[in-house]
Amino acid sequence: MKTALEYRDAWQLLVSTVLSAQTTDENVNKVAPKLFAEWPTPEDLANAPLEAVEQVVYSTGYYRQKAKSVVSLAADVVDKFGGEVPDSLDDLVTLRGVGRKTASVVLAEVWDRPAIAVDTHVKRVASRLGITAYTDPTKIEFHLKALLPKREWSGVSMRMIQFGRDVCDARKPRCGECPLADRCAYETKASDPG
Repeated sequence: MKTALEYRDAWQLLVSTVLSAQTTDENVNKVAPKLFAEWPTPEDLANAPLEAVEQVVYSTGYYRQKAKSVVSLAADVVDKFGGEVPDSLDDLVTLRGVGRKTASVVLAEVWDRPAIAVDTHVKRVASRLGITAYTDPTKIEFHLKALLPKREWSGVSMRMIQFGRDVCDARKPRCGECPLADRCAYETKASDPG
């Protein structure tokens, strides 16, 4: 299972993942083509007027912060890595606006590297299923890595994210149609009509 974000290369996925915070992938997929048409390379975006980037990313929410983040990110890619997106977690997290989650998405999706991205969906599903008691995303990531064979790491995040969207919704989980209900530790499932 792959991300719902549309991208052509590591650069586009990196920026799209940063823009995806607090908005839907569908919304990012509407905005990203406009952004990359105007500023296709890290060099272009690093030199873009902040106000113009804000206008393009406005509909993703938190547009001032996101515009600043992607312009800074572009500058870091140019300055630190010669305009090429690095392909290691240690290098990716040196970029402004890139944490372990974003880095892991790019590593797993673009290069099929063993990485687990822990977002709100993964955190919720892992908690409700009783897989982990941790609440810190990094601790959840390492706990999942300890439980799963390395060959499965790159695909587990997207499967859990999709499951979190389709079945194990934050507000209205569909426990009655959940194939894992018999293994689930979620407290309110008994009162959930499904």
